[in-house]
Amino acid sequence: MTHPFDQSAQQYVQFEDERTRPVRDLLAAVPQTPLHTAIDLGCGPGNSTQALAARAPDAAIRGLDASTDMIEAARKRLPAIRFDVADIAQWDEPGAYDLILSNAVLQWLPAHETLFPRLVRKLSPGGHLAVQMPDNLDEPAHRLMREVAAGGPWADKLKGAARTERHDARYYYALLSPLCSRVDVWRTTYYHPLRGGADAVVEWFKGSALRPFLAALDEGERDTFLARYRDAVALGYPALEDGTVLLPFPRLFIVATRK
Repeated sequence: MTHPFDQSAQQYVQFEDERTRPVRDLLAAVPQTPLHTAIDLGCGPGNSTQALAARAPDAAIRGLDASTDMIEAARKRLPAIRFDVADIAQWDEPGAYDLILSNAVLQWLPAHETLFPRLVRKLSPGGHLAVQMPDNLDEPAHRLMREVAAGGPWADKLKGAARTERHDARYYYALLSPLCSRVDVWRTTYYHPLRGGADAVVEWFKGSALRPFLAALDEGERDTFLARYRDAVALGYPALEDGTVLLPFPRLFIVATRK
């Protein structure tokens, strides 16, 4: 997973099983064609790359991520695979790849109308682009983030902190169909049981969507912001009797095969 600032692999892997399940589901939908070369864009700590290696054990695989901490973790996990620190937005290698995988990263990058076709052009004929992106900006967790950001003394600092690019399935199908022989798009909502109530929800998003907010604040502001957000989450996500919060998490999936 990539983001404009360095992130903690340790924070991300707190919920590794939950974060890896979508990429396993994504890879299961990739057509069963020979895969000789593959790359994981926004590989994070290597959990998605590990799933890719299981799907394509004979392929030459690489991983890229903008976070040095993430790449160090990935190298420790999978020492036989090449991992590089790189900004995907500036990635200009020509390819060609039989599979380009991107799990929960492309939503951070702008100009999808040019980004997605550019990635398709890096595929070999018959190669596959496999993408998963969170589709949860309308969920209470994100709405409450924006409300806390806009309602505090840090409002000016946090303008634009939640900026991501998101489109619906129709947009991506129309964008990719002229370039691809097959475009499979679907949306799944996962319900993650998080033990620990509102605190667990906050910990989950500290490894993902909260990062741009927290990065813009000093230490004291971060503590206050998180306390306000935690209180709002406790109201937005009432815990079950055993203290578990069932966190709904919609995600958009795309598997596109180049002509």
